[in-house]
This record gives sequence, structure tokens and C-alpha cells, in this order.
Amino acid sequence: MKEPDDQDTDGEKSVTSKSDGRKSLRSSKSESRSPVQEDNTFLEDDTDETFTEGEGSYLEEDSDEERLEGSLSSFQYDDLQSTSVPQQTPAPAVEEAEEEVKKKISESFFYDYMELASMPFVTLDSNIPLDLLTLVHSFGYDCRKRANLQLLDDSIAIYIAGNQLIFLNLKTKEQIYLRSSSGEGIGIIGVHPHKTYFTVAEKGSFPDIIIYEYPSLRPYRILRDGTEKGYAYVDFNYSGTLLASVGSNPDYTLTIWNWKEEQPILRTKAFSQEVFKVTFNPDNEEQLTTSGSGHIKFWEMAFTFTGLKLQGSLGRFGKTTTTDIEGYMELPDGKVLSGSEWGNMLLWEGGLIKVELCRGTSKSCHNGPINQIMLYEGEVITVGSDGYVRIWDFETIDTADIIDETGLLEIEPINELQVDKNVNLFSMIKMNETGNNFWLAQDANGAIWKLDLSFSNITQDPECLFSFHSGAIEAVAVSPLTYLMATTALDCSVRIYDFASKTPLAQMKFKQGGTALVWVPRMVNFTGAQIIVGFEDGVVRILELYDPKGLTIFAGRKKILDADIQLKQVFKPHTACVTALAYERDGEILATGSKDQTVFFFEVERDYKPIGYINTPGPVCQLMWSPMSHPESTLLIICENGYILEAPLPTIKQEEDDHDVVSYEIKDMCIKCFHFSSVKSKILRLIEIEKRERQRELKEKIREERRNKLAAEMGEDGEKEFQEEEEEEEEEEEEKEEPLPEIFIPSTPSPILCGFYSEPGKFWVSLFGIETEPIPEDIEDPKAYSIENARRKREHDKLMKEVEEIKARKREQIKALRNEFCKLLEMNEELPKHMQFKRTDFDVDSQIRAEMHRKTAFKIQQVEKELAWEKEKHELGLMKLKNRFRDPLENDTIVVHAILSDHKISSYRLVQPSKYSKFKRASQSERKPSKLDRFEKEGPGRKDSQRDAGGSVTTQEESIIEKGKKFRPKTLSEIMVENQIEKTRKLILKAERAQLKIQQRKKEWEELYKSKPGDNYEDPKDLQAIKEAQVYMGDFNLKTAPDYKIPEHMRINAAKKEEELGHLDSLVHGNKRHMNKCILSLRDLKVAVVEEIQCLVQELKNIQSTLHISKHIPIPKIPQIHPEEVPEKRFQYDEETLLNFKQQQMKSNDEKSPGVEETGSGGPGGGFLKLSSGKDGDLTTRDSISRSSKASTFSLDIPKYMEFEKAEPTDVELEIMKRDEIKHVYMQQYLVNRIKELVVTFDAELRLLRHQKLKLDTQMKLSDLHHVTLFQEILLLKNFEKQENILQERVNSLDKEEQYMQWKINETLKEMEEKKNEITKLQEQEKALYAGFQAAIGENNKFANFLMKVLKKKIKRVKKKEVEGDADEDEESEESSEEESSLESDEDESESEDEVFDDSICPTNCDVALFELALQLREKRLDIEEALVEEKKIVDNLKKEYDTLSKKVKIVATNLNAAEEALEAYQREKQQRLNELLVVIPLKLHQIEYVVFGEIPSDLSGTLVFSHHALRRLQERIRELQEENSKQQKLNKEWRERRKQLIREKREMTKTIHKFGYMAGPYGLEVVNNTAVSLLSFSISRSNGEEEESLEHKEMEETVRQLMISKFGRVVNLEALQTLSVNTTLEELKIRKLRKELANAKEMKMWEEKIAQMRWELMMKTKEHTRKLYQMNDLCIEKKKLDSRLNTLQNQQGNAFQGPREADVVAREKVTELIQLQAERISALKEEIALLRRKGGLILPPIQSPREKEIQPADL
Repeated sequence: MKEPDDQDTDGEKSVTSKSDGRKSLRSSKSESRSPVQEDNTFLEDDTDETFTEGEGSYLEEDSDEERLEGSLSSFQYDDLQSTSVPQQTPAPAVEEAEEEVKKKISESFFYDYMELASMPFVTLDSNIPLDLLTLVHSFGYDCRKRANLQLLDDSIAIYIAGNQLIFLNLKTKEQIYLRSSSGEGIGIIGVHPHKTYFTVAEKGSFPDIIIYEYPSLRPYRILRDGTEKGYAYVDFNYSGTLLASVGSNPDYTLTIWNWKEEQPILRTKAFSQEVFKVTFNPDNEEQLTTSGSGHIKFWEMAFTFTGLKLQGSLGRFGKTTTTDIEGYMELPDGKVLSGSEWGNMLLWEGGLIKVELCRGTSKSCHNGPINQIMLYEGEVITVGSDGYVRIWDFETIDTADIIDETGLLEIEPINELQVDKNVNLFSMIKMNETGNNFWLAQDANGAIWKLDLSFSNITQDPECLFSFHSGAIEAVAVSPLTYLMATTALDCSVRIYDFASKTPLAQMKFKQGGTALVWVPRMVNFTGAQIIVGFEDGVVRILELYDPKGLTIFAGRKKILDADIQLKQVFKPHTACVTALAYERDGEILATGSKDQTVFFFEVERDYKPIGYINTPGPVCQLMWSPMSHPESTLLIICENGYILEAPLPTIKQEEDDHDVVSYEIKDMCIKCFHFSSVKSKILRLIEIEKRERQRELKEKIREERRNKLAAEMGEDGEKEFQEEEEEEEEEEEEKEEPLPEIFIPSTPSPILCGFYSEPGKFWVSLFGIETEPIPEDIEDPKAYSIENARRKREHDKLMKEVEEIKARKREQIKALRNEFCKLLEMNEELPKHMQFKRTDFDVDSQIRAEMHRKTAFKIQQVEKELAWEKEKHELGLMKLKNRFRDPLENDTIVVHAILSDHKISSYRLVQPSKYSKFKRASQSERKPSKLDRFEKEGPGRKDSQRDAGGSVTTQEESIIEKGKKFRPKTLSEIMVENQIEKTRKLILKAERAQLKIQQRKKEWEELYKSKPGDNYEDPKDLQAIKEAQVYMGDFNLKTAPDYKIPEHMRINAAKKEEELGHLDSLVHGNKRHMNKCILSLRDLKVAVVEEIQCLVQELKNIQSTLHISKHIPIPKIPQIHPEEVPEKRFQYDEETLLNFKQQQMKSNDEKSPGVEETGSGGPGGGFLKLSSGKDGDLTTRDSISRSSKASTFSLDIPKYMEFEKAEPTDVELEIMKRDEIKHVYMQQYLVNRIKELVVTFDAELRLLRHQKLKLDTQMKLSDLHHVTLFQEILLLKNFEKQENILQERVNSLDKEEQYMQWKINETLKEMEEKKNEITKLQEQEKALYAGFQAAIGENNKFANFLMKVLKKKIKRVKKKEVEGDADEDEESEESSEEESSLESDEDESESEDEVFDDSICPTNCDVALFELALQLREKRLDIEEALVEEKKIVDNLKKEYDTLSKKVKIVATNLNAAEEALEAYQREKQQRLNELLVVIPLKLHQIEYVVFGEIPSDLSGTLVFSHHALRRLQERIRELQEENSKQQKLNKEWRERRKQLIREKREMTKTIHKFGYMAGPYGLEVVNNTAVSLLSFSISRSNGEEEESLEHKEMEETVRQLMISKFGRVVNLEALQTLSVNTTLEELKIRKLRKELANAKEMKMWEEKIAQMRWELMMKTKEHTRKLYQMNDLCIEKKKLDSRLNTLQNQQGNAFQGPREADVVAREKVTELIQLQAERISALKEEIALLRRKGGLILPPIQSPREKEIQPADL
């Protein structure tokens, strides 16, 4: 183990131990683990003695606001020498020692794992190796331990299984193990936030927390003395610097660790009951939360004047039932969301339950406890024991509040996932897979699941990665034949494992848990594939392991495993759980034991026939048959209560009828019984008796010696004295003699663990523990008072009682003085005012009151500081409310009131469009054309031109070029090419027209023949009319009918419904927004009207000021703007508004008078509803401003009489005054009328808009009802969507497969037809070959038969394929053998018919040319025959393929029909579910036409709802059908008459055919009965004019032949002549030639222009380079001049300058650089000149100066 120099030598002892036993245990551990501490033991006594009572402080009881001191700095050090000495600080030497001990641990320090891990113990004298047993694989998982599934990286998961920490690779399934250090198990595990460390909190006596480094798995830090027995939970803070741990029973200690330094920072007792969990707040690391049995507690690390402390606040449930809390989550704003036992969520704020959250209709959030709550990506995830994972909206939960007295708030989850049935989710953890939302879930029922929480269309189903037993394994058995193992547990499952391959094979579930299991021995079942299992309910089942792959696979069967279990036999021998099973050594008898104190025997060979049972004195725990070494077979029965029975082999009764047996109890069995009880007290009693006997004998011996001695000395007197002393001693001994110890027999003896036979007549038994005598009750309370402290406590209580009595007397005196002072004040008030004392005169000291005021002000400041957080909190809450409820609003409710009437109109409170409105399709006039629409409009030709941004530019350029081409004059060559093309085109067009005319004529003939109707022909128009009538005849089938078939166009899905809902939302939103705009404009109109009225009233007042009062008209009242009309000002407030609100609130609480409400309600409005103020200028419109400006012009004409002195008016002035008075009277009336007109107009506009809004309100209510219906339909359709998609995909795939099969069949038929045509052609070729050869031979050739035999001779031919390779030799040999056999058979026949002839030699006198021709034609004939054979084979194969495809098509068609029927049934089921939804349709009484006896029935469930249009259409259709029916009846009658007439004509024509049939006989015609009338007419015409037609036909043929010879020189095919066209290939080549010549000419011209251009550029370059040479020459001359001047200047310098000046140096450097640059340019110019002088040299771009680059020739 590495030992750093700066290691804390005694760091783990910085916190005091709780008892001396803990000290010794810890010291022993530390000595065995850390050799560093051996040299530093001198520090142990010093540090331990100073910590005496500090640790006891965290064991105090809980309180509402605990302020417990848990830091090391807050421990108190007591002086143990005297109890009267008060507490004092430790000595400086001790402090210095502590400072030396507390050193930092090196970051590179690691512990040795081999020294920490618990190892097996072997005695010294044993030769057993330590590695005798090694862990190979683990099939276990402690699934009921909290947070027992953690992830270290993408593929490594860790969990606890017993005494091991298992590292599981999720990809390779490999396992790595870490052993516990205590050997007593692991309590909890945790992972560092950075995944670089993980903690293992042990169990045991004062266990450790070991922090391992990952991935090295080396122990990094060890935290000691955190709890007594085990840890319940550990958690790192968000930054990973601190670790919180909470202990389990009995101390429940909460500790905050600085884990890198192995030091505890804070420590206290978390609660007095079990604590489940502790976590840091991720947003505030100074806050923690603990939860557990019946409580939740909120902690805060706070600095006080005594140091850092943990302050805990216990959550108060209030009206809510107290519950255990498993899962909780800290919200960012300090609130806590927790679960409950009944499945609801509790939102905590300030230590109280703010609201309880549930689902709709008061359903709980989960059906059971919520085990985990998480916040992920703005959503709250809850994990419940009901197997559901639900996703909730965080904002809804964060802003939740109570709405009624129940304290419940109903919310609905966003998404939910049911993992599976019988799943108890305990915890989840996120997998770090990019792009996926996968989670690992811990199932408390024994599984690890992989969940996909993406909730999309491609979401994967939950996958069970691993499955385990969910509790302790009750029994294990190993196969006697192979590497198989069977286990059972109380989780009601039996599992089979293959421990060789480390895989689970099979499992089987039952309703009861298994308690005993034995593998059936091979002597009972030779295959070794049976196990026998006992269960909790007393049932015994025999299970058999089999290979399911041998079974028949049927449709719907799941994945076939390597092994499976099936039930073989079952019986119930017991009434309690079966605890033991044992087969007799010969396998003949099975014995079963149970807790019902019975052992049952069965006969194995007779299908486990029951033999009987025996009773036992206690529950059976083990059964064991004697081995083969024993002479007799006996059964050892071990009971739990210390009894052991030995039963012999039961006798088997042969051929006994079970019906006659009354009971199976075996009463005559001879059973041996053994009982084990405690003998410890008896042994102690015997030892005490022996001890007393020895003491008595010793005393007798001493007494005898003394008597003898006295007798010898004193004689008889001595004997008497001795007797007296002896009597006195005997009395004293009788008084002093103590009673003997009683014999103690424990009520419950030690249980027997196991037993086994050793040799005949002997067995061994193992007992649990040693029986001890009863122990007196211990004082376990650490706060129990000592004797001295109890006495002091009693005295302290007495003293405190006396002090309280003194305080009570003082309070009485103060109360009496206060009453007397009040009386004095009352007397002072009764005195006259001049005699009354002031209130300040009663002050004894004015400074006291000033001090009181100062303290009051200070307290106010303190209160403001204390409420600062609350103020900030409420401001944040207000901001959240605004963001939640105010910001999403598009329009708030605005209520506009009429001026003269009580009418009013309110706008809609309009929120932003819902998510479904995104599905809205914009109207054609509004929406922009989509990419597809643009593509369809513009065509595919524009696709390439729009690929980049310059597409439009290129298009414009192309159009310009095309225009240029259009108006450019054509050349002679182009005209020639176009003439040639036009000429060729006309010839081709003429030929094509002729060909098209011929083809059209042929097509007309074909169509004419095809149009001939068959016997079963039906007019397609009639069929189409029938089909349309069936679909559109107006037959309204009820959707509730069981045989209702949903048409294709009426099928609906969730997407269409969402689009419909979005369309509805958009329409509703648009209508409401339009109405709101109208109401808002009406409000603006009212504001403008009010402002204009104000201006008019002001003008009216000015006018009336000049008129006599008798001529005044009452001034109209100015309308007021109500607060509801300007709701935006509701959020504008000042201090006066707040004070008014406070006053109103106080008055409303007092409820003194009803009139207060009016003043209070007007109070807040007065602060912001004064429209005359400048703040309301934003409501003034342009019209109102213009009106006010017009109205203000009248005030300019009013004279100001007050400016002049009063004088008698003249006549002119009087006339002017009269005229002004008339004018003002008129303007007064005009302004009043104008005000009335404005008011009346506004009220009329409001009433009109109100009427429109009432209609719109009706429509909106109907749309809301429709919205609810659509939303219910969407939810229902989403449930059906997945299965419907599966069925539709199956139908589509089968349809595609059927089409593909039909296409293959058609192709096969086409190929067969082609092959048949080829066979016909080959047969015709063969016939033509024989005919040609016969014509070549001629007539009367004597060698004709010989040559024909040579031609027809069948010979063997070598296949061409044999030369190509040996791969096809077998197939060809088979074919050749078949052909050879056929040829040989033909040859044999020919040889049998004729004599054998030699066809290799031409006979004499035979034409050699004919013989050679026969041989050549024979080769052709053989080729034709081979081709025929091949074609026939191909045809046969095609027929087989056709038959196979036809069968497949039938199968596919059957499957397609079945799939379509399934889809149709599913659609019908979906329609039925949709029909079950309630749809609200408001109807008026006049719309209900379903009446019974003139009254509307109470039950309208049997009615149908139709629109007026549909009803009118149905009524019209009834009339149309009646008219059509009458017409059809008339037509039917007419057609019947027509049919009878046709039958009569047919009979007459048949007789005529028979009559003329005999007359046509001599002309060689065949007349058939029942032929058509046309045959008769044809036969008559032919019989009358056959000769004339034949002569005329011959003459016409001769005329045509002569015309052809005269015109063409020979007989030609006119059809071919008409379709003859020009040689298009030749014409195309000519055109290409012309175009090539033109292109070459253009190219030659272009190159000539380029050559001229390059020559001009060469000339320009030459000139430029010449100019540069001149410049270089000038520069060289200037350089020489400068050099000479520089030399002269240097020579002229005197001794005054010792070195070159800085300016000269800089100038010289610049000149040098300039010279170098010019030299480089000169060399570059020389190189260019040399290149240009060479022929074909590389022409480089000229080197230009910046000035030259700017000036370029304009012609370039």
C-alpha cells in the first residue's frame, strides 16, 4: 500500500467514537488495514479523551426547527476530573497536536484492495487452500434495494448481489466482481457526477464507505464511523466535492463528508424512524432533503456564530394523511415534489403541503407508491410501483396551487408508458446514447428493463434485458446428469440455469411461492429431466424440462428457446408450506415434509400414489434417507423445535382400493424420537454442589484436627468448649449458606440447522447458537441520567419551580400598575383641556421613548431584510404568472359599454393558436405555393435552373440569347441544312401518315371484330350506371349497423382528425380575432368620441360664457371610460393605487357597511382612469384629433371683451353683437346636436356589433362542442392507429405481392405464346425444308426414296456445349441419352422396315449435288429438331412455372382477402367505438319531426338527425325512384313484346334455312341448322351469280397487274409501297455532315480571331517590356547618382559624428530594399523577354505596377 509523506496519520480518528467497544473495534480494524497508524498510536489517547459528549448531541429528538451542532468545531470538551467545574477550552498543546494530525491526503494516494476485501478464513492446521472456491458467475440481483442500478459509462452497469458488487457489460454480458470489505454485505452504492468515482457503503458493525476510482477500480478513500450498523443511502452534490450519507437502524445518522480528505463536515440524527433517502439540491448545494417512514425533512447548511450547522425543518402534512415517502425531487425555486403511498404527488413549499396533485376525476397519479421522481429536459418523470412511467408538464406542476377546500389539483400526464404487467418499477437511470432517449429501469419483481421514452412513431417497446429472482432463494438443486441448476423462491417462479454457459434457460410462474426443490434422481427418471417442487400452499408439482424445438411450429408462436418447462404431475399432501422433499435411496418412495407437522409418503412407481402420513412434534425442516451403507432404509426427520425422529420404511399395501380408506394417517409405525434441551444450568448446579461438598469436607477435617488438639491440651473442658463453638459455627453456616442455582430451561430451544447420517446408528446435528439465561433489561437510551445527574435534575426542577412562582408574582404586580396608569389617563382626559397633562408629561424619561422608536425603526429594517427573500420570491412568482397566463394571450377581455343605454359588448379572451392549428391548410388565395405546386406549375424543365441562387439570372440570359438568335439573320449554310431537314421531315411525315392510316384501318377492323358482343355480354354503361346507383342512390346506411361497410373515402385516421381539428381551431381563432378587432376598433371609436365630446363641451362652455344665461342649453354629460374598457391599465399602478387597494381590502374584511364597496371599488380605478391626463394620449386617434382641431377653431372667433374698458356700444357694435349672438346660439345648438349624433351613432354601432357577436357566440359554443367531440375522436383514433397501420401495411404488402405475381403470370403467358409461335415457325421451316427438297428431287427420280431416307435418317450428334466445358456434361449427357434412345428406336424401326443402307457414299448414277443437298438439309433438319426439343422443354418449364404461380396467386389472394376482412373488421370496430362517443347537436322544436300522437316522445334515442338539404334530397329521390320504377315497368313490357317477336322471327328463319339447305347441296355448300340469317343470304347470292363474280374478279386482277407492270415494271405490294419512306439514316448522316462542316468553319474562324488577338497582346507586351527597360535604365542612372552623392556626404562629415545617424540608416535600408526589388523586377522582365523571343514559348501575364493596373486600355 502506498504511503505518502503528507498522509493524515490519524485522520480517521478526528471524530470521536461512541463507545469503548467502538474504539477497540476501530483500532483493531485500523491496525490490520493501515500500517501507518502503528507508529502513531500515541495520538489516539489524546484525541479520544477530548471527545466525551460531543457525539451524543446528534442523538437528540427531532423538532420543527432543529439547530443541532454537527461540525467538528462545535464539539464541547468537558473536564472529567470534577463535575462542578464548568466547560473549558482544550489546552494549547492539544490544539497544536490536532493541527499536526489534520493534514491533507495526497491526491495520488490509493489503498490496497487485497487488504480491504473480506477473505475466507482458514485455520492454521488446515491444508485447505484459500482459493478452493472462486466466484465464476452470479445469477443474483438484489432488486428490492434502493438505487441498486447505476451506470458508470455507456455500457457498464453496477449493482449489488449479496456480498458482491457486480460490474455488468451490457453489450458483452461479461461480469466483474468486487467483494465487500466488511463481509456482512453492502448497504448502498452511488456514482460520482463525473463518473470517475463510485462509492460502496458497507453493512456491519460501524461499517465504512469505500470510494473507488473508475476505471482502475482501486480504493481511493475510506470514510469511517458514519453509522452503527449500515448505510441506507449516499449521494454526491452536483459538483462532486461533498458526500451525504444516512445510516439505517438504529441511529439514522446524517453525515456530510469532505470525502477527499476523509473528514466529516457535519453530522446529526436525521429522524427517529427509518430514513429511505438523502439528496443534495442540484441548484443549491447548501440544501438537502431526506425522506422516509412517515416524514420528509428539509435541511440547510447555515453559518452561525458558533460555526457551520445543519438546520432541519420537518415537513408538516396538515390535513393530508401521513405517508411514507419513497421518491421526491427538488425544484429549482426551492419547492419539493414528492410522492405518496396512494400514488398522488405532493408539492411542498416552506415545509408545508402547497397542493396535492392527482389525475382527472380524482384518479391517483399512480396506482401505488411513487418510487422515483426526476426532472429531465423540462419534463417531470414519475416512476410508480404500478409499472407505469408517466411524463408531466413541469410548468403546470411548478405553478400549481389550491383551487378548492379539498387541496387537490387535477392534471393530466403528457405521455405514459406501461412497461408490462406485474412490474414494480423501483428506479430508473438515463443511458448516455446520443440521439436516443433510452433508460435502464430497476424492477423490484426481479428484472432490468430497457425503456424508450422518446414517445414517437419509432418508439421501441420495453425490452427486458435480464431477469432474476425477486427475493431470497428458498431451494437449489443441481442436475445429476449435466450442468444445469434449478432454483425456486417466494416470487412464485421456478428457474433453470445452465451454469456452464452462464445463461438462464427457462422459467415458469405459479400463483404461490416455492419453498422446496429436489432434482429427481436418475433411478426414477432416467433422462434426468424432472424436478419436484414444493410450494407455500402445500402443493407438490413435478416439472419436466424439454426441448421445444422438436415441437410443431404454429402461427403466433413466440420465439423458441433452447429449453422449456412443462407440468408433469401435481398433488397437494399438506395444508402449509412444504419444507422438505426426499427420495428413498432405491427411488421407490417420496417423502414430503411441511410446517403443518406432517410427513407424507408416496409410492413413486405407481404414479406417486399416496401411502400415508405421520405426525411430528414440530414443523419439519429437513428429511434425509439413510444411505446405502446402512443395513435398513430409514428416514431422519428433523424438526425446528429441537426434535429429531427416525422413521422406518413404510409398508406398501398392494391392490387396496382408495375409496375404502378413511384416513391416510399411519398409526402403527415404530418411530424413534430424540429431544435436545439445555443442560447448562444443570451443569452449573452440579458444579456448585461439588464445590460446597469439598468445602464442607475441608471444614470437617480442620474441625477434627482442632478438636483433637483441644482434647489433648484441655481434656474434657476442651471438648465441651469445642462442642459449643461447633454449634455456634453450624448456626452461622446455616444462616450464611446460599441457595443452589435454579435449573433454567428456555421456553424455545435452539433450532436445529441440519443433520445427516454418519454411520449405522449414528447421525450428526448442527444447532443454532448457545442458549443463554434471560438478560436483565439494559439502559439503551444514551441520554439516560446518571444517579448524580438525576439528583441534580430533581434539585434543578425544584429551583425552576420557585423561579416561575416569583415571575408570576411580578407579572401580577405589573398588571396592577398598568391598570392604575390607565385609570390615571382616563382621569386626565376628564379634566378641562387647560388643566390636562400632555402625553409626554407622563414619560419618566424621554430617552427611553426615543430608544424605543430607534429599536422600532431598526426592527422595521430587519423585517425588510427578512422579507427581502419573500419579496423576491413573490416577484418571481408574479413574473411566472405573467409568463404563464398573460404572455400567451393575444387579446384580453375588453367590455365596451354603450353611452345612453345599458348595452355592452365584451371581446373574447383569445390565447395563441393551439398546436392542432399547425395542421391548418391555408386557403388558395392566402397560402404561398408549395415547392411541389411550383414544380408542377413550372414543369420539370425549371428544376435544373433553380438549383442555385443564380437560376433566375441564367434564365434571363438564356431568354436574351434566344431573342438574339431569333432576330439574327441566317447564313446560307444554315438555310441549306434547314431545307434538307424540312425535306426529309416532309417525306418521313408522309410515310408516317400512310402507315398511320393503314394501322388505323386495321385497328378499326380489329375494334369492329372485338365489338361483336358475346352471349353473356352486358353494356358497360349499364354496369357503370348500376354501380353509381349503388353508391350514390341516397341509401343512408346507419353507421351503427353490424353489416355497415366503411367506404374507402370515408375512412378516417388520427392525422385527418388532427387536420380537421386544426382547421376548426383556425376558423374559430380567425373568427374570434376578427370580432376582437371589431370590438377594439369600437373601443377606440368610443375613446375618440369621448375626446371629441370633451372638446365640443369645452367649446360649448366657451360659447355659453358669451351668451346670456337665459339662452343657455343644458350641457350634455361627458361619457366616462370604464375600467373594463381599458384592461391594459389594470397593470399600471402607483403608491396611491396600492394604498387604496389596501384600504379596500381592510374595509372588505371589516364589512362595516355596504356603501364601502362602492368607494373601495372606485378607489383603484381613480388612479388610472383619468382620461384627461397625458398618459391617455395613446388612445387618441387621428380622427378625434382632427375633429378636436376643427372644433377648436370656433374659439378663435370669440371676442375678448374684457381686454377693453366698458363703454357704450355704437350701432355698428350692437349690430355686430347681435350677429355674434345669433351665430353663437346656432353654434351652441349645432354642438349639442353634434354630441347627440356622436352618442347615438356610437350606440347604434355597438348594438349592431352586439347582435353579430351573439350570433358568433352561438357558433362558438357549437364549435366548442364539436372541438370536444373531435378531441375525443383523436384520442380514440390514436389508440387504434398502431394496429390499423400494421393491418394496412399487411394489406398493401399482400396487394403488391399479388400484383407482382399477376405480372409474372402475364409475363409467363407472353413468353409461352412467344415460344409457341417459335415452335410453329420451326415446324413450318421443317415443312418448307421437306417441300423444297421434294421440289429439288423432282418427279420420277429413281433415287428419291434413297435421298429421302438420307434426309430423314436420325443420327447422333455431338452437342456444342460439350466443347465449352465439363460443367454441364451431366445434364447434356442425360439429354443426349434421351435423344439417342429416341433416335435409336426410330432407326430400329427404319431398319426393320427397310434394309440397312450406307449414307456415307453416293450411289452410282445418283446426282452428287442432290446427295450433298440431302446431307446439308439433314443437318438443317437436325438443327430444327433440336431447337424444337429445346423450345418444347422451355414451354413445359413455363407451364410448370405458370401452375406454381397460379397456386401462389390463389394463396396470396386468400391471404389478401383475409387481411382485408381483418382490416374491415378493425375499421368496423373503430367505427363502433366512434359511434359510442356522444355528439351534442342543438335542435329547435320545429326541427324535430319525430312525433308520436302529435307529441314529442321523451326518448329520442331511436331518431336520426338529417340536414334539411339531405332530407329534401331524399324526398326528391323517392319521387325520382317512383318515376323510374314506372318507366322501367313500361320498358320491361315493351322488351317482353320485342322478345316474343324475335322468337317468332327466329322460328321462321330456321324453317327457311332448312328449306334452302337442300337446294344448296349441289353447289358443295354445307348448311348447318340454326345458323344466322346472313349465311342464308350469302348462299343464295352465291348460287345465283357465282360465275359472273369469278369472271369479273379475274378481269379486275388482270387490270391491276397490267397497271403495276406499266408503272413499276413488276407486281408490287401496294401496302408496302404506301408505307415506303426515305432512308432516314442516310438523311440524318447528311444533315450531321452539313452541321459538322458549319461547326468546323465556325471553329476555324474563332481560332483565327484568337490568333489575331494573341498577336496584338504580344505586341502590347513587347511595348510594355520595352518601357520597363527604359525605366530600369533610368533607375540605374539614378542609383549611380545617389551612390556618388552618398559617398561625397560621407567624406564631408567631420569628426563631430562618430557613427551613422539613425535617419541615414533607415534611408539606406529603404534604398537597399528598393534596389533589390528593382533588380528582381529587372531579372523577371529579362526572363519574360527571353520567353517571348522563343517560338512557342510560354506566355506569362505581364508584371504590372499598381498604377499600371489601375490604368488599362478602354478597348480591352
